[in-house]
Amino acid sequence: MQIALAPMEGLVDELLRDLLTRVGGIDWCVTEFVRVSDRLLPPAQFEKLAPEMRRGWRTDAGTPVRLQLLGSDPACLAENAALAAELGAPVIDLNFGCPAKTVNRSRGGAVLLDEPELLHAIVRAVRRAVPAQVPVTAKMRLGYSHPDGALECARALAEGGAAQLVVHARTRAEGYRPPAHWEWVARVQEAVRVPVYANGEIWTVEDWQRCRQVSGVEDIMLGRGLVSCPDLARQIVAARAGRTPEPLEWREVQLLVGEFWRRARQRIAPRYAPGRLKQWLAMLTRSYPEASALFAELRRENDCMRLDALLGVDLDREPAPSEKAFSVS
Repeated sequence: MQIALAPMEGLVDELLRDLLTRVGGIDWCVTEFVRVSDRLLPPAQFEKLAPEMRRGWRTDAGTPVRLQLLGSDPACLAENAALAAELGAPVIDLNFGCPAKTVNRSRGGAVLLDEPELLHAIVRAVRRAVPAQVPVTAKMRLGYSHPDGALECARALAEGGAAQLVVHARTRAEGYRPPAHWEWVARVQEAVRVPVYANGEIWTVEDWQRCRQVSGVEDIMLGRGLVSCPDLARQIVAARAGRTPEPLEWREVQLLVGEFWRRARQRIAPRYAPGRLKQWLAMLTRSYPEASALFAELRRENDCMRLDALLGVDLDREPAPSEKAFSVS
């Protein structure tokens, strides 16, 4: 079984990828999408969304990082994929699942699921442009407005050269509303000869067990569920091995939140850092009642120094080993 951390634009950046992979259980993760339109991007554009390229395309915990591209021009995507491969990207992932209206209006993401021929052309062009040892993978939804063409899209991607598919088991029209249609993942896996990952609506170990039973696939990609419960992957690994999962206690999650804020203060402009903190903390409220109390205390505060005090973070003092969250030796 493989467990992947989903690419989530504006949320799962290098900072959160690092902290979540430190907790454990994640086999690989994917960058936020690099938007490709009509030109060859400079290397700095890849490094902006994938700072891990400076560390051999791995997080500090050693977890491999794939580069995700989004666009609709096969030739331009191929050219940029070739450059990314030269920069060391171990895997090129293609985004055909983003539901954002602004992305879809510019012919990116899930809107392309109405054009299976174009899906095939994009993957084929990228596959031909990168070295044979660099896999090309793809993430898709079940369709734009309905799932009728899901199998045709999956076959188009696989036949174009995708070595692996991640299926978010909802259409673009369904957004993130439950339920996720895991039975369609089973149908996709029957339709293609490449590994298929199930994605969508896995919040707990029990959800994973039901997804596995319904979809029939072993591999999964976790998104909001893992951001809301940082040790969900680790719990699933334990359950898969027949062990009783031991969830993180709130005090351990607090260490993660404090470390997140410390690093956010160092890397993110003060006007944006509080919003990033609150965004993650709001998601943690789903799994931890204590997070709700902390979020209520912080939600109207935007002064970084006051947030330092509320979180007990002293930027002038290096945290002691016992205070560091899941340090990597």
